[in-house]
Amino acid sequence: METCSSNSNNLPTTLIRPSCLPRTRTSFDLLCRQRSQIRCSKALSPLEFQDYDDQVPLEGEEFSHVMKFKFSDFKISDRVSIGLGGRGDEVVFEAIIKDSNSPLHNTRVVLRRLTSAQAQRRGKRAMQVLKKLSRRKLMYHSYSMQVHGYVCSPTDDRSFTLVHGYHGGFSLKHWLRQTDWLPTLEATLALDEESGRRVGDDTVGGPAVSRHLRVTRILMRDLLIGVNYLHSHGLAHTELRLENVHISPVDRHIKVGILGNAADFFEEDPNNPDRQHMMIAFDMRCLGFIMVKMVLRELMDPVIFTKFKAFLNKGNDPSCLREFLLKTLNRNSSHGNVGLQMLDRNWGAGWHLLSLLLAAKPLDRIRCLDALRHPFLCGPRWRVNPSMDIIRWSLGSTAVRITEEYIYGHQQRIRLAHFLELMELLNPSKPKSWRGLLAGRWRLVYSTGRHIGLTTRQPPSRVLIGDVHLTITEPSKPKFTSDISFTVLTGKDWPHDKAGVAGKLQVASHFRLTGGKRLYLKEEKGTENLPSVIKKLSGSKWRKALRHRESPASLAVAKLVSGDIDVTVALNEPLSKDVDAAQAVVNEVRMQIPPEMFDLSKIVCGTYLDSRMMVLRSVNGSALLFSRIGC
Repeated sequence: METCSSNSNNLPTTLIRPSCLPRTRTSFDLLCRQRSQIRCSKALSPLEFQDYDDQVPLEGEEFSHVMKFKFSDFKISDRVSIGLGGRGDEVVFEAIIKDSNSPLHNTRVVLRRLTSAQAQRRGKRAMQVLKKLSRRKLMYHSYSMQVHGYVCSPTDDRSFTLVHGYHGGFSLKHWLRQTDWLPTLEATLALDEESGRRVGDDTVGGPAVSRHLRVTRILMRDLLIGVNYLHSHGLAHTELRLENVHISPVDRHIKVGILGNAADFFEEDPNNPDRQHMMIAFDMRCLGFIMVKMVLRELMDPVIFTKFKAFLNKGNDPSCLREFLLKTLNRNSSHGNVGLQMLDRNWGAGWHLLSLLLAAKPLDRIRCLDALRHPFLCGPRWRVNPSMDIIRWSLGSTAVRITEEYIYGHQQRIRLAHFLELMELLNPSKPKSWRGLLAGRWRLVYSTGRHIGLTTRQPPSRVLIGDVHLTITEPSKPKFTSDISFTVLTGKDWPHDKAGVAGKLQVASHFRLTGGKRLYLKEEKGTENLPSVIKKLSGSKWRKALRHRESPASLAVAKLVSGDIDVTVALNEPLSKDVDAAQAVVNEVRMQIPPEMFDLSKIVCGTYLDSRMMVLRSVNGSALLFSRIGC
């Protein structure tokens, strides 16, 4: 199609040149009976507009609930909004219904010319779905793109045209690509008291993070309500993408497309409940992709989004997404990134919702109604009773955020120790289930043991520690491999360029995993020997969160028995040939890292494990907090 771009009122449109339009009589009153070709692309055959006075209905009474139009009923515009772009087998026109006898007189509609047999099946399916959903017209008009009817030629099968509602010229994808998308969307949604009640947040304005979170809550809640409306009628959308989602400026609701590919749960096998679960899970995964793109606009870049999907397709647990995205976006923390700060709010509630929407196993994915009750989508005016899973997630997220501040003062160290002890009390994994969760690559986040840095001493060898990882393989007989990457800075003074000589220390050992208990010694009088966290939890504030009605005498742990240890050191030139320098480097690395990461035999038990976090205890009682970064 010969087109040119035109911007009017911040609304990109495609101008259809007069040479591309069908021949018409004055003011588009009647389309000429003489065929006029519209060239759309080389891949499409020529299309024709032809006016027929006598329209014949489609076969049967299946489409009697929709309107049958003639081309003479429309005044066709010479522009098409960019957000209405269709597939390769569709030609899209904007039009206004000019028939004074029609109940839709002066209504702007979209004519979607369907050229292939597959496209026509989609159009007829959209009308079939309308019949099933029209019992609740208010919900249908609020959350679905309204299908008004069709124009069908009695002589040419290729001239089937679907007529559906016009709900703005932008899809959600085009909204998010605008540089000023946030204030524009706020103006379109016309945030007021009513919209505030819909999300439990009646504030207006504020920091960019609060504004972005408020708009995301409104859009995601609307999406979930619309998709749940389909699921409650036995239908799955199957095509939830940003380009298929529109925001109506009239009623300010999300429209979830024309439902041309909506699938029935029970159409093929009414007695197969797995089909329903799989189709709902597919829609929820698509909603997860929409949410992550709304929150993190960096994922609108196809290259970054391809990496994101590849990470999930490799079988990595979505609960590790924060570790992956921080590395992908070249950040050490969420500071300075609005999207990451949004997901970190409310103790990491956004990451938790994402992990449930994108869960690797379809049966583990959250449903629409449960997602609507999730703390991330509920504003501060709504009281949410968090589940035990969310409480555990919040504790782990808060501990990780504290460590990222890198201000290990006395108060922070006490607070972190309390968080770790509380996580151990809420440990969801029994020792028998550790074999299925241990395998993977873990990053050392924090150690409650000694911390010897570089600020108060002059080291014999200047070494900067990088990431410290623990890789666990062979679940039947776990093999622990500690990887410490570091950089050696040569010379007497600290240089500005911290490139230095790269090195790596690797320690490996096989472990035997058995069940065990961690005892808390009690005295007959008083609780002097109990951990401080248990003393705090004896109050009424934490009783609802704990399954223990009184302070436990012991907790189940996974006992770890180490075997032989292998140590490997790798140093790049020129230090690789200097034995004395290499020995000094190894001693300095041992000084800075927790001793348990060099001598794995000091790790004696595991006290907490879930899909994201792990806590190991050493022989001297210190705790090591790990975060999973991949499988």
